[in-house]
Amino acid sequence: METKRSRIGNWFKTSISARMLIVGFILVILLIPLSFVKDLIRERGYRQTEVIQEINQKWGNQVTLYGPIIKIPYKTYKEEKVFDPNSKTYIKTFEDVFHDAYFFPENLDINAQIDTESLERGIYESVVYTSDIHLKGNFQGFDFSAEEIPEQDIFWNKATVLMKTSNLKGIRNEISIQLDTSQVNLKPLFDDQAMSTLSSNFLKNIKNDTELAFSMDIKINGSERLQFIPVGRETLVNMKSDWHSPSFNGNFLPDDKTKKIRKNGFEANWKVLETNRQFGQQFFDRLPSLSAFSFGTNLIIPVDDYQKTERTSKYGLMIIGLTLLVFLLIQIISKIDIHPFQYLMIGLALVMFYTLLISISEHQNYLRAYLIAGSAVIGLITIYSRTILKNIKFPLLIFSSMTALYAFIFVIIQLENYALLVGSIGLFVILAIIMFASKKIDWNQS
Repeated sequence: METKRSRIGNWFKTSISARMLIVGFILVILLIPLSFVKDLIRERGYRQTEVIQEINQKWGNQVTLYGPIIKIPYKTYKEEKVFDPNSKTYIKTFEDVFHDAYFFPENLDINAQIDTESLERGIYESVVYTSDIHLKGNFQGFDFSAEEIPEQDIFWNKATVLMKTSNLKGIRNEISIQLDTSQVNLKPLFDDQAMSTLSSNFLKNIKNDTELAFSMDIKINGSERLQFIPVGRETLVNMKSDWHSPSFNGNFLPDDKTKKIRKNGFEANWKVLETNRQFGQQFFDRLPSLSAFSFGTNLIIPVDDYQKTERTSKYGLMIIGLTLLVFLLIQIISKIDIHPFQYLMIGLALVMFYTLLISISEHQNYLRAYLIAGSAVIGLITIYSRTILKNIKFPLLIFSSMTALYAFIFVIIQLENYALLVGSIGLFVILAIIMFASKKIDWNQS
């Protein structure tokens, strides 16, 4: 029995296959703390999202503007037949049914100036904005002929102006609209729709052939994005901002020829015609939701530190596996014994890199956090390997290989368009190095 145990112990010490199995088993074990670290990174990222959403809600959420729109009530008649028991016949009666017609402007010209600022809460930061928006344009008549509504059934004296927005809380000024020579104030209406409504009092002197020029100014606080719905037969939008990382979204993109993105801000112009949309210039009875046709700008924050840390952690298995492989190759080539416990300590030190990275990046920028965490782990493992490996050249090899590996991962994280290409080439080079380095191993000792 003792001889059998001795043989098994000898096999674990001298067999290459046994060493590889042990290192592979340790690598699998290390996936457990690595998964815990990934969960920690995600949890901190979710916490950041919650805090940013809370900041944005208090300042003002994303903004979508929709209007101005002229609403004109009208009525139709519902015919009913009522049985008269005296005459034993059916008598026709007509019940008034009230509706609303909605008319969009002929031309809509929007100029939006967006000024951004940072709001902080503890270690978290959110980018919000204040936008000064000027709208102008004109209405050219209000045609009910499509519904064949008689003139006497249209309540011209009850026409109102509507403006819809997704963010009433963010409005910073009293909203009024200049209609030709008269100025009309807009007040909020209670409803439970996603888009809140601002409405005026009844307008005067509105007829089917009335042409109205309008202009209005809105100052509004918002966050994340600013969007418009192109309700004009021709809608022109000019947007300027001091934000350096815009993402143009929605159904329509700005004109590439006039779009300018610089380090100190951007400028963009849109032109949307009625023929570019899937709706006309008037609606009867009901105003549908047109949010799907909105367009504008998302003021994105470039990949933040939590996203970068999470992306870095995805390479954790590769870093741990390659580092342990380097130690294994050194052990096989140099005949130096490395105990499984020492492999485990090296692996745990590599896992600690990610906890250091996430904790430091909450107080420093990602580059500084990566340098500190990387230097600490590389230094620790290099010094530790000096106590295990007798020859100074092996710790230097470990130092240089780990430095190159962490630098390689950092470069991939910074890249966006070429991350996959650079990563694939880098892994190919690493595989080639390992293949040629393993040629020196006598695999007959398996």
